[in-house]
Amino acid sequence: MRFDAITLKQLRALDAVARGGSLTAAAASLGLTTPAIHTQIKGLEEATQIRLIQRAADGAGSELTEAGHVLRLAALRITDNLSQAEANLRALARGQAGRVTLGVVSTAKYFAPRLVKLLQDSHPDIEIALRVGNREATIEGLARGAFDLAIMGRPPRAPAVRAEPLGPHPHGLVAAPDHPLAGQTVASDALFEQVFLARETGSGTRILMSRWLDRIGDGRGYETLEMDSNETIKQAVMAGLGIAFLSLHTVTEELATGRLVELAAPGLPIMRHWFVVRPEAEVPRPVAARIWDAIVTLQGSYLPGAHDR
Repeated sequence: MRFDAITLKQLRALDAVARGGSLTAAAASLGLTTPAIHTQIKGLEEATQIRLIQRAADGAGSELTEAGHVLRLAALRITDNLSQAEANLRALARGQAGRVTLGVVSTAKYFAPRLVKLLQDSHPDIEIALRVGNREATIEGLARGAFDLAIMGRPPRAPAVRAEPLGPHPHGLVAAPDHPLAGQTVASDALFEQVFLARETGSGTRILMSRWLDRIGDGRGYETLEMDSNETIKQAVMAGLGIAFLSLHTVTEELATGRLVELAAPGLPIMRHWFVVRPEAEVPRPVAARIWDAIVTLQGSYLPGAHDR
């Protein structure tokens, strides 16, 4: 048997014979000649090495043998699968189904799962793949096409992106509740005597912290202790190793339970915005455009503290 030689045209011819009861009727239904149908059936029988049609019991026309019925059943399943594939492909083309990869900076991981849940509830046929990384990795993913969309605090200069604001993104200083500066308005001089626990160079939060300290201290130096994640920084602050300038969205729970306190300092909190971005040079796939619209329509309702606004 040579099943790799079987074609869809041959299988359609076999099905047409079964439905029409003769080669002539099969030819008429498919818009072919009777010899063409005969050739298709002959090709099937050569490939399977078994007889597939026989003269009908009443002597008029043709009918399928037992082997022919087995092969026709397989043909009908193939046709059903192709029809389903066609429907799925049309849905993909309309943006009604598919997979969207959403990259988010690590600071956004505190609300991104809530956003993904909202998107999955409203678009159950679309799979949302969430990828979390630092700012540099997220921008790199956008540039090489690894992400359809990304959420970050400040749109990059390169690659060129289209950006849409999603909601406010506050930043401030946090300390342990028993820190000497807790509960008072902190003067600039006192700030520069502290150890600042900070993310790696290049982090969006680190950049914002540096600009703020340079502005209030006129370029005055300060001591930093670098750590690789917000979670590590929070634990270090609670342990009394220093204070930290963080997105307040990363410490919502700790502030609410009193494990951390927000410090009152000059120019704080700094209010920025969250953005959803996508590469400007590329036309988004329909499914990605649909998720973009859904994220924008939510108007930041998934952000920490959104219900208080």
